[in-house]
Amino acid sequence: MSRIGKKIIALPSGVNMKIDGRLVNVKGPKGDLSWEHPERIKVVVTDREAQVERMDESQQTRALHGLSRSLVNNMVVGVSDGYQRVLEITGVGYRAAVAGDTITFSLGYSHPVLFKLPAGIKAEVDKKQTILTITAIDKQMLGQTIADIRSLRPPDAYKGKGVRNSGERIKLKAGKAAKK
Repeated sequence: MSRIGKKIIALPSGVNMKIDGRLVNVKGPKGDLSWEHPERIKVVVTDREAQVERMDESQQTRALHGLSRSLVNNMVVGVSDGYQRVLEITGVGYRAAVAGDTITFSLGYSHPVLFKLPAGIKAEVDKKQTILTITAIDKQMLGQTIADIRSLRPPDAYKGKGVRNSGERIKLKAGKAAKK
């Protein structure tokens, strides 16, 4: 049996989960999320906890068991606490500015780069405009948004310039050796 899949999901106060056929709806103080679980997986909700069960013992169902439990747990954590990721922008003249749902980046290109945030994602920039904080309730959408922003200017292997995750260490390569 899956070690992850058999864990019980505790529902904090203020979080409600409803099952409508295969659709799992989770409502909380930060918002609401829904997800359609696979056919051979069943989600059972009691008063303040939920559990993910599988219908058969096929290899595919066993593989989906732990994944389904993790996705439902991520929804519960998202609507109760939310998720937050921090990006650092490193480089001379590299900065970001947030206006509504658009982030304007200066990343060393000849033009500013505009990035439109998806619905449900919020961004903030510090005073120096080099630390970008992204918050959301959907963990998958947050991770994809971080990957899209990071792909605008990935960290350079020689100087370390670019957009990186907070606390990420880049191993810098040595430049070309001078000819004698």
